[in-house]
Amino acid sequence: MKPPVFSNHGCRLNAYETKAMEELAAGAGLQNAVVVNTCAVTAEAVRKARQDIRKLRRTHPDAKLIVTGCAAQTEPDTFANMDEVDAVIGNTEKMQSDTWAGLAGNFGTEPVQVNDIMSVTETAGHLIDGFGTRSRAYVQVQNGCDHRCTFCIIPYGRGNSRSVPAGVVVEQIKRLVDRGFNEVVLTGVDMTSWGADLPATPQLGDLVLRILKLVPDLPRLRISSIDSIEVDAALMQAIATEPRLMPHLHLSLQHGDDLILKRMKRRHLRDDAIRFTEEARKLRPDMTFGADIIAGFPTETDAHFDNSLKLVTECHLTWLHVFPYSIRTGTPAAKMPQVNGTAIKERAARLRAAGDAQVATHLAAQVGRMHHVLMENAHMGRTEQFSEVTFGTAQSEGQIVTTTIKGRSDSQLQA
Repeated sequence: MKPPVFSNHGCRLNAYETKAMEELAAGAGLQNAVVVNTCAVTAEAVRKARQDIRKLRRTHPDAKLIVTGCAAQTEPDTFANMDEVDAVIGNTEKMQSDTWAGLAGNFGTEPVQVNDIMSVTETAGHLIDGFGTRSRAYVQVQNGCDHRCTFCIIPYGRGNSRSVPAGVVVEQIKRLVDRGFNEVVLTGVDMTSWGADLPATPQLGDLVLRILKLVPDLPRLRISSIDSIEVDAALMQAIATEPRLMPHLHLSLQHGDDLILKRMKRRHLRDDAIRFTEEARKLRPDMTFGADIIAGFPTETDAHFDNSLKLVTECHLTWLHVFPYSIRTGTPAAKMPQVNGTAIKERAARLRAAGDAQVATHLAAQVGRMHHVLMENAHMGRTEQFSEVTFGTAQSEGQIVTTTIKGRSDSQLQA
């Protein structure tokens, strides 16, 4: 018999859960199966999942093909109706050992197992002690989202926000440090909502400070994408006082125009984003920022887009994730007047070019400076700000190397 094959799509949280499913499937004794963990963030993500399913069926003609993840949760019939698919399981079901025991034991029952995600009140962050390469581990601390941005389908795939208790997170990270990890990344769907459902309603900054205090041997801690308008005072304190918190924040900004932000149902305005980045850089001068920005949101004019373009330099956004807007059926934005597809592609290209220019400026400023680089393989690692650094001589994977930057290329530093 053959062990199951897993194909992951989408975010770091999906990748974390794929690792957990591998362990659950192994524990259940599942054999000769293919599991596709889908993403629903864009229509293109769903299309790629369907394409992957068809390809995997051709390469594994005799395997049981199981589809799960956010797209399976939000549109189970789409996948259940594919001839290639044998079973569809939801985001809650995929984290339950009973589901995998059923799939391994009696595959013919309940080919579609997708329940109401909004009824879920806990998250399964305790299932595995992180995942990753030998250099860094990712730890899930939160799942779901209580907000309803008009373009986003994710709350319907992930459910409402729920948090992993701080004590569970700390114990996980202690075990990861004992196993030799030098960097841990906290992941979630809406990170700044962490703690709202826990006793005494702690905030993300409280969790960060607690981790750094109770795991003194952890060299580096990172935070994945955050909503800057919801950053709390304790997190700002950590930014200012904790050198082990890495100076790189990825911001869920989405746009730079106030009217579009309101139509997106975001909770901040452009001045809020500028104010936050200025304050963070005052507290931590070496801070860099990434950001998610959507190009071509419905009703976006050239003037609206220009405000997004200007935000790239006004907020010093070094690392951009640019998303050309695509319709997600079932969201309010799908019913708004749409922007021409050619204009969307052109605007996305201009945003990416602006981001590349910011990267070039940042990299040029690092030449001659000393950095502590976490090695991802023998010849490449990342600085505190997440810039890639290449080495001519081999280094030890997973170790932190102190080096002076000697040069740069378009996208990398050279040690």
